[in-house]
Amino acid sequence: MSGAVIAGGLGDAASTRPGPWFGGVVAGLAWLAAAAITSLAPDEIEVGRTQELAAFALLLGASLVVAGLAAPLLGQLGQRLRTLGPWLTVLGLALIGWELLTAKLAILPLPFFASPQGLLEVYLEDWPRLGESVLRSLWLLLTGYAIGAAAGFVAGVALGWSKAIGYWVHPVLRLVGPLPATAWLPIAFFAFPSSGSASTFLVALATWFPVTVLTWSGVAGVNRAYYDIARTLGASQTFLVLKVAIPAALPQVFVGLFMGLGASFSVLVVAEMLGVKAGLGWYLQWAQGWAAYGNMYAALLVMALMCSTLVTLLFKGRDRVLAWQKGTVRW
Repeated sequence: MSGAVIAGGLGDAASTRPGPWFGGVVAGLAWLAAAAITSLAPDEIEVGRTQELAAFALLLGASLVVAGLAAPLLGQLGQRLRTLGPWLTVLGLALIGWELLTAKLAILPLPFFASPQGLLEVYLEDWPRLGESVLRSLWLLLTGYAIGAAAGFVAGVALGWSKAIGYWVHPVLRLVGPLPATAWLPIAFFAFPSSGSASTFLVALATWFPVTVLTWSGVAGVNRAYYDIARTLGASQTFLVLKVAIPAALPQVFVGLFMGLGASFSVLVVAEMLGVKAGLGWYLQWAQGWAAYGNMYAALLVMALMCSTLVTLLFKGRDRVLAWQKGTVRW
C-alpha cells in the first residue's frame, strides 16, 4: 500500500515537471520582451541601429518560441534546447538590463559604456577592418602556436627520455622558462627582421615552455614496467619512444597544449600592439586611442569567442586521440 502511495507521489511529481518545450518558450519570451523594449522605449541618448537590434531580438525570440513548442518532436535537439533554456533566458534578460542602463536611461554614460546598438553598429559597419584583424591574429596565433608546440613536444620528449639532455637543458629551462614571454619584447624586435616574425617568436616562446614541461613530466612518469615488457619482446629504442613513452605521456601533453594556448593568446595581444598594422591587439590599441570604446568591447567579445572556440577544438581533438579518457577533462 505504502509502495503504491510512494509510486503515485513520484508519478504526480514527474507529471508536474516542465516539459522539454518549457526552456525554449521562456527564453523566447525573454528575447521578445527585449525586442519590445528596444523598439518601443525612447532612447535617452542618440544611438543608431536600434531597429536592427530589435529585429534581431524579435527573430531570435520567435525562433526560440517555435523551437520550444516543437521540442518534443526534435529529439536530441529539443533536449539540448531544454538544457540551454536557462542560459538563453538569462542572456535575454541581460540584454534588457544592458539596454536600459545605456541607451534608454543613460545610467552608464557614453563613451565608456557602449550600448548593445553600439556593438551591433561596429559589427555591421567596421567589419572589414575587424575581420582583417581577426584573420591576421588567427594566422599569427596558429603559426606561433604550431611552432612552439612542436618545439616543446620534441624538447619535452628529449628531456624525459635522455638523462644527458636533461642534465644540460634542465638548468636552462629553469632559468629561461618562467620568464614571461613579453619580457623578451626588446630582444625579439631587435633580433628579428620584421614585427611579424618577432611576434611569431613570442607566441611560440609562450607556448613552448608549458608544452615542454608537461611533456617532459609525462615521459618521465611512464611506468618502467611498460619498457621492461616491451624490451622482453625485442623492442628497439625507437619503438620504446614512439610506441610506449609518447602514447603514455599524451594526457600530460594535452594539458601542456591547453596551457600553452592560453599563454600564447595573452602574448599575441601584447605583441600585436607594437609595430603591426593589423590584428586584434592593434585594433584594441587603435580603439583606445580614438576613445572608440564600442569598437574595443566588440573586439574583446570576438577575442573571447575565438579563444573559447580554439580551446573547444583542442579538447575535441583530445577526446578523439584519448578516447579511453573522454570526458575526464571538461571545457
